Amino acid sequence: MAHSLLYERFIGVRNMLSLRQKLSLGFGGLLLIIFIIGIYSIREIAELGGAIDVILRENYRSVIACEEMKEVNEWINSGAEFILLGYADRGSKQIDENEIAFEKALNIELHNITIQGEGEKAADLQKLYNDYQIAVKRIRKDNLTPEVRREIYFQQILPLSRQIRDKADEILKMNQQNMVDANERGRNKAKDSSRGMYIFLLLGLVMSAGFILLVGRWILQPITRLTRSVEEIKEGNLDLVVKSESRDEMGRLSEAFNEMAVSLREFRRSDKLNLVRTLHAAQQTFNNLPDAIAVLDLQGRVDLSTESAKNIFGLKQGVEIGNLPFSWIIDLWNEVLQSSRIVEPKGAAATIQYFVKSEEHFFKPKAIPILDDGKQLTGVILSMIDVTMQRQQDDLKRGVISTVSHQLKTPLTSIRMAVHLLLEEKVGPLTEKQAELLLAAREDSERLYKILVDLLDISRIESGRIKMEYHAIAPQTLVQEACQSFAKEAVKRSIDLTCNLPEGLPQVWADISHIRHVLGNLLSNAIRYTAAGGKIIISAAVNEGMVCFRVSDSGRGIPAEYLPRIFEQFFRVPEQDAETGAGLGLAIVKEIVEAHGGSVSVESMVGRGTTFAFTLRQAMKEHTS
Repeated sequence: MAHSLLYERFIGVRNMLSLRQKLSLGFGGLLLIIFIIGIYSIREIAELGGAIDVILRENYRSVIACEEMKEVNEWINSGAEFILLGYADRGSKQIDENEIAFEKALNIELHNITIQGEGEKAADLQKLYNDYQIAVKRIRKDNLTPEVRREIYFQQILPLSRQIRDKADEILKMNQQNMVDANERGRNKAKDSSRGMYIFLLLGLVMSAGFILLVGRWILQPITRLTRSVEEIKEGNLDLVVKSESRDEMGRLSEAFNEMAVSLREFRRSDKLNLVRTLHAAQQTFNNLPDAIAVLDLQGRVDLSTESAKNIFGLKQGVEIGNLPFSWIIDLWNEVLQSSRIVEPKGAAATIQYFVKSEEHFFKPKAIPILDDGKQLTGVILSMIDVTMQRQQDDLKRGVISTVSHQLKTPLTSIRMAVHLLLEEKVGPLTEKQAELLLAAREDSERLYKILVDLLDISRIESGRIKMEYHAIAPQTLVQEACQSFAKEAVKRSIDLTCNLPEGLPQVWADISHIRHVLGNLLSNAIRYTAAGGKIIISAAVNEGMVCFRVSDSGRGIPAEYLPRIFEQFFRVPEQDAETGAGLGLAIVKEIVEAHGGSVSVESMVGRGTTFAFTLRQAMKEHTS
């Protein structure tokens, strides 16, 4: 009962503490443990250092001093022996030098008494040295006979020297033994310190584990509950309620989380209603659209589709495009998934032929990506615009143009021939006015003849009646031939014509005569619209399996509003002179390049120049295919 009451009181206190107080309590306990262990370690290390200092500072100095006194005493005896043998000067010098050293070492010992009984032995050593000094002084007197000197040496100096060494040796051994004892005490102290450190570390680990568990129960458990709740909400479960047992920040966060879940439930209910309403409206709108349009998800399933898409292509809701017999739809969908850009086939694949109720129809397919706010792909819009009527109109227009061109070409040829004969005065002389009128007629007829030829070329290219003879040819050859053809004209107009092609460009697959026509048309326009002192650069580079040719000039440029129409038949920029042609040159360029499986584009800025670019397939890829 008491245990249960204590636990309930603990839980109550825990719930009343804030998150900051709980963290402070947990980390404060850890800091206290670290502080206690640190203080204990410092104290033990200081004691060990003191014990080592005793060994080094006290006993070691006495040992060195005694060793030095023993050695120096030998040198003093040696000096006395020199005097005894008749070398008084050498002996006296040696005695004087070593007496100073002995007194210095003796003074160190007298001032480093650290062991009980060491003082008495040091005093005895000093007394023996005083008697020894008196005997040495006697033997150094000049008025002594050799017999007296020998008696002093053997009767006084030698016995006193032996006693001095013995006494110094006793002091040395006494200090050495004390060093051994101090070392043993230090070792024992180190063992005691290590044992104490282990105990404190063990207690610290136990207490730290306790604090970690405590903090884990207070903080990590609520966070874990919130994490599980977030995962359930991610799975769509908005009906959960997070249990809140405390009044700290985690408790308030749990309450806010519950309020958020309530708001999300309300939003979900209203969003479902809005979504259903939007889907119905979108479906009704789709049903009324005349074109075949379908919305696909990322798995290739149809979400929405128009009646045309359902009836003509079978794109009903829930159908997977992989189950339909249209490989071009799958290709479009895959390309959009890879690029996340609008995909619109070019060239021969730009139009799909399909029979609807035994009637031939033509559709222009396009795939449009659906992106969210983060530019991530969420779906694909598949659009198939019925261009049957437009194609029929184009065919009719081409037929009319071709027929008219053929019908006009023959009489125009006769007119040109007649004008030519008249100008050569084969049928009689001409007046100056007649010649002037005939020259104007010849110029207009030649211009009209060129327009008819261009129209016939466009008609034949569009209808596929012109047979392309493809050959592998190096881009350098095409560009150099074009530059040579216009080099004189460029020099005449003071224009810098430059060919800038890198080494190693692959060969292209092209009908050489028609590509020469393309380069010639682009260079002719560049020279026509570039003022004296300007520059024209022809370059080429590899780009995604194609070779891209660029013709750049520093001419007047084309206004941006006219760029989308620059390749249309009969379109001429309004500011251009009337002598620039009928507006068919660039249309022919476009038809030729697209017949080669390439594309043509233009970039321009008024006052800065224009760049026309077109692409051709690499010869290697063509042979491989």
